[in-house]
Amino acid sequence: MSDYELDAKNILCPMPVIRTQDKVNTLQQGDKLKVVCTDPGALNDIPAWCRINGHKVLEATQSDDEVILLIEVGNGT
Repeated sequence: MSDYELDAKNILCPMPVIRTQDKVNTLQQGDKLKVVCTDPGALNDIPAWCRINGHKVLEATQSDDEVILLIEVGNGT
């Protein structure tokens, strides 16, 4: 299992979700992906995408103008 980070700052919906999906598709089950966004909608959109696609949100935080999500890749890739 490996840890990765995705910079999805300064892009608006739906691009943070699309970039997350594209990155997750290159990862293995059990890998962790930290997604850093500035679009506040990503706080809802990415967890919804994860639920639909079998991935787990381990952490979701918002501070100042950044949204940070930690995702564990499931077997839905």
